[in-house]
Amino acid sequence: MKNLRYTSVTTLFMLLLMSLVYACDDNQNELASDTLVVQDVTQEEIKALQFMLEEEKLARDTYSYLGSLWSVNQFKNIKSSEQTHMDAIENLMIQNNIEYTILPPGQFKDDTLQQLYDTFVVDGTTDVVSALKIGATIEDLDIVDLQNYMDATTNPAIITVFERLQCGSRNHLKSFVFGIENNLGTYTPQYLSQDAYESILSQNRERCY
Repeated sequence: MKNLRYTSVTTLFMLLLMSLVYACDDNQNELASDTLVVQDVTQEEIKALQFMLEEEKLARDTYSYLGSLWSVNQFKNIKSSEQTHMDAIENLMIQNNIEYTILPPGQFKDDTLQQLYDTFVVDGTTDVVSALKIGATIEDLDIVDLQNYMDATTNPAIITVFERLQCGSRNHLKSFVFGIENNLGTYTPQYLSQDAYESILSQNRERCY
């Protein structure tokens, strides 16, 4: 009985730990939290983390708004995943005493991100295909920006987090494109090269951890 109780407690602990580390999007596990300490972080790396935190917020806020207009699974499921992405960056910043600000929904410190959000919430009201194309565009942008920041740093902690977020964005892009095509629409990449875009679509869904 004692051994059984010990085994049950151990199993419960492991399940709890896994629930803290991974979040689910369309049955796809993604990074939620890691203890990754950034050593000797540079000002450019701080700016990268601050910007990507807001870019993931752009995705979350846009999907939340569009999800209130259109009853499609992509917005509901991926919105939750974008919160997980924000949490991953936020946890890394907290662990390393990096200052950051998260404004209310629909508000952004970065002017470019604010302009994108303002455009997306207007264009996304047209029809469901337009809304899904906005989702694809955000993930398209996210993949490219994450890659640019990874190319500019050698910091393993930042690279680890950004690689996992980029993996999630590739899955999200495929989900949005599937929705577009299922509604007889097409998507042309706005930021990715055509070759990179086609390569992503040709791959199976990835496990992002």
